Amino acid sequence: SRSGLQHLAPVHSLNIAVSNGPVKEPRAALEWTENAVNGEHLWLETNVSGDLCYLGEESCQVKFSKSALRRKCAACKIVVHNACMEQLEKINFRCKPTFREGGSRSPRENFVRHHWVHRRRQEGKCKQCGKGFQQKFSFHSKEIVAISCSWCKLAFHNKVTCFMLHHIEEPCSLGAHAAVIVPPTWIIKVKKPQNSLKTSTRRKKRTSFKRKASKRGNEDNKGRPFVIKPISSPLMKPLLVFVNPKSGGNQGTKILQTFMWYLNPRQVFDLSQEGPRDALELYRKVPNLRILACGGDGTVGWILSILDELQLSPPPPVAVLPLGTGNDLARTLNWGGGYTDEPVSKILCHVEDGTIVQLDRWNLQVERNPDLPQDELEDGARKLPLSVFNNYFSLGFDAHVTLEFHESREANPEKFNSRFRNKMFYAGAAFTDFLQRSSRDLSKHVKVVCDGTDLTPKIQELKFQCIVFLNIPRYCAGTMPWGNPGDHRDFEPQRHDDGYIEVIGFTMASLVSTLQV
Repeated sequence: SRSGLQHLAPVHSLNIAVSNGPVKEPRAALEWTENAVNGEHLWLETNVSGDLCYLGEESCQVKFSKSALRRKCAACKIVVHNACMEQLEKINFRCKPTFREGGSRSPRENFVRHHWVHRRRQEGKCKQCGKGFQQKFSFHSKEIVAISCSWCKLAFHNKVTCFMLHHIEEPCSLGAHAAVIVPPTWIIKVKKPQNSLKTSTRRKKRTSFKRKASKRGNEDNKGRPFVIKPISSPLMKPLLVFVNPKSGGNQGTKILQTFMWYLNPRQVFDLSQEGPRDALELYRKVPNLRILACGGDGTVGWILSILDELQLSPPPPVAVLPLGTGNDLARTLNWGGGYTDEPVSKILCHVEDGTIVQLDRWNLQVERNPDLPQDELEDGARKLPLSVFNNYFSLGFDAHVTLEFHESREANPEKFNSRFRNKMFYAGAAFTDFLQRSSRDLSKHVKVVCDGTDLTPKIQELKFQCIVFLNIPRYCAGTMPWGNPGDHRDFEPQRHDDGYIEVIGFTMASLVSTLQV
């Protein structure tokens, strides 16, 4: 199993009927307000010519047009022409439900039903007879060959001998990833209270002896239309997935859609739309919660900082799917240096089975330098953008290059759409900075004291142009500058959970030999 789950250590210092009405604009993102409708599809534009319209030849409005625009649902993978959306509403074929309505008087169902979908193309084999689905010369066939569940992924031939009547209403196991899927029965849409005189009177009567409990409930819910009511089980490891499409290349959007297919879409969040805080607050009381951060090291740090603020207890372990440029934290935790189109199903297995490890995290305290003249003090920053670091903290050459990359990406994000292009920018910025020698006088402006020993004279003697405070072994896209100390008695092998920071000074020559592109 992978040793890749990062644990927060203490910081040092078949159809759902809908009401008839006008056809809504196709939705591409989940609705989290009181207007959310269960079973809404998550439509994405698709140009794949082989995708057949779900309505079939009899009901399809543009069956003779091969170039007609189409949309594909990320959650159940049906494809429909844009012109056929109204017809799809008429037959009331809905997507898999992602929540349940609150306020129902009927007993709560603790199981999920299958969400059966007709397929004209289907991979794999029939669960009943064990035979494949694709027939010879079936490339142009438009017949329904299979019926599959978009939750558990079970598939049967479209025959009465394979798909039987009892399958329609039987409970769904949620498939191979049931342990990490948040069942829709856990997610409850709270019914909006009616402002009637009767309810107002009843509320007044109860105020005198339930005021504290009522306040607490308001603070927890904060008027949100959704609440999570989990059923605790040692076998369950519910997962929250946060995807940052801006990290690294353009893989994030595709990965986001794939996770919505394998999981409940309401446990998958796009960080380009909203930060992680609301989702973490909503799921904060779910037992055995795990988190998957899909992005760069900055994305992981962002999520960890929100976890710090929310003070979840116990803090959920965090796994990493590396979509960034350097991915040093992901390398350290054995998640690799970058996502290479590994099947998402395999990633989910790694997250479920991964070993939980500890990670040191460090507070940075910034104080004004009393030895500087007043005019220079006014120019200095009084507060750092981040006061906690997980990987490393550095001064000098590499910090300047990284800042230049960050500011350029913020100004022109469309130019940083691949990991290779990002690394080329780093190389170009580093070369320019090297020629300008902007960090040549760093040693004249810093004072370093480690465990009571003043290292400033040594720094000035060697004229370091970069000083790095390492928390993890990896640095600058995978290099290991600390290395293996071997027989050196003053140094020990580096660990990310030992409560120590390694301090390394670089001359320009040693830095160039260490860095890699």
